[in-house]
Amino acid sequence: MHDSRFRPAMRLSRRGGLRFALLLGLATLSATADAQAKPRELHVITSGGFTAAFEALAKQYERDTGGHIVTEHGPSMGDTPQAIPNRLARREAADVVILARGGLDKLAAAKAITPGTEVDLGLSKIAVAVKAGAPAPDIATPEAVRRTLVNAKSVAWSDSASGIYIQSVMLDRLGIADQVRRKGRMIPATPVGKIVADGDAEIGFQQLSELKPVKGIRIVGLLPDSLQKVTPFSAGIVAYSPHQADARALIAYLASPKAHRQIRDSGLEPVVAKAKP
Repeated sequence: MHDSRFRPAMRLSRRGGLRFALLLGLATLSATADAQAKPRELHVITSGGFTAAFEALAKQYERDTGGHIVTEHGPSMGDTPQAIPNRLARREAADVVILARGGLDKLAAAKAITPGTEVDLGLSKIAVAVKAGAPAPDIATPEAVRRTLVNAKSVAWSDSASGIYIQSVMLDRLGIADQVRRKGRMIPATPVGKIVADGDAEIGFQQLSELKPVKGIRIVGLLPDSLQKVTPFSAGIVAYSPHQADARALIAYLASPKAHRQIRDSGLEPVVAKAKP
């Protein structure tokens, strides 16, 4: 026979337990809703051609969304440990990568990128630079570029998309490959502009967006159209990223009109998305 003196206490205990369970459930729901509403911390690895644009856009994205972005840098290709393909091979923390389209396509073929997430963001052209205060060489025509390269004492180009094009295509097209390759240097990882600014090369070739941030150089201009190579810089979601939805939202933001001014200011031409039929 139960003592009636304990029944109110038992009822209070049960009510307290129900209240606690209800509060715990509400707190869990609230925390889940907050986590879903607030963008997660995202890790982005960008190559040099899109670095200046992304630095500005990352700050803007954080202000607009409340999320947080951790940025790392590396070349689109090459043998250095910093190169984006090598970083992904080591499975470094990464949600989004931004690099030359050719490099991104290779990563996609290797299944390192989530299928269907590749988006072109900006179009990049190759520019020519000399040390600040040095005379500007003539690069107005292909023949002028040919003379400038033949007469230059030393030449530098990158080990990424623009440099590979110059070394393996443009010099052959101009008929001066043997003459220039002997005095040319392919620069891994370090900006070509810095090599020129330090006086280690008389003339340098790299994406305009990579030369613009470098101090101590004079940007002569873009290569003539007939020699020019336009490189898309594109974003993709890393296949092993645990934040696929948030990464997709970031790429959509970078491809939206909100990003066009920063992309253009960096020396790239924004890629305007075509309307779907």
